Amino acid sequence: MQEQTLGLMHFWEAGDLVTHFVAYLLLAMSVISWYFILSKVWSAWRLRKGARVALERFWASRSMDEAIATLRSADREQVFTPLAERAHQASTVKAHSSLAASIDRTELVTRSLRQEINRVSSDLESGLTFLASVGATAPFVGLFGTVWGIYHALLSIAGSGQVLIDRVAGPVGEALIMTAAGLAVAIPAVLAYNAFTRVNRVTLAELDGFAHDLLALVTTGSRVSDGRTDALRAGTVAPEKPTQSVGT
Repeated sequence: MQEQTLGLMHFWEAGDLVTHFVAYLLLAMSVISWYFILSKVWSAWRLRKGARVALERFWASRSMDEAIATLRSADREQVFTPLAERAHQASTVKAHSSLAASIDRTELVTRSLRQEINRVSSDLESGLTFLASVGATAPFVGLFGTVWGIYHALLSIAGSGQVLIDRVAGPVGEALIMTAAGLAVAIPAVLAYNAFTRVNRVTLAELDGFAHDLLALVTTGSRVSDGRTDALRAGTVAPEKPTQSVGT
């Protein structure tokens, strides 16, 4: 009978409007956090599973149009496909257009790739700010509920003039539950934020490498080998002459 009296419902009924607001706030933060966590886990799994196959099929194609079509079907999250499409579009701008007349083709392709990488980066980071905010604030929201519960316990002691377990058990239990709830909301959000940050960092590194290869492809007609990438970026090595052209 005592266990039923001091159950969760007893603590809930002992709380006031402020306590209920804090509890509902933590619940909302948890639900939204788990929505972002599960949706981004699904997207990251699809991205990591299809990225290698998509890029292999792209470079195995015989022409740029065929490569983009193949990449579009294999790239499940459509992360690499827009990059290839923008590079192809920028490289085939008509010479008489005002944009092509004022900007070098290499610079035009570089800007297009940079803009697309920024867009993809923004999409990958969607939801991470919320997870970081929840991880940083949820413990303090729970701590606020804890302080409010202790305040109620002190009022009960002051009202009775003596420490009675049945009078302070509700407020103290309410305070401890709020602390645990705040941590339960914050810990998954922090772990998910760190994991997704690492996944995004790896993905953006692959996008950067793919963009560099695309730039070399549409400007020189061949893919730059990995051993010359850093030197080419630094401008210390000139691009090699194409040995085998890929139609653009």
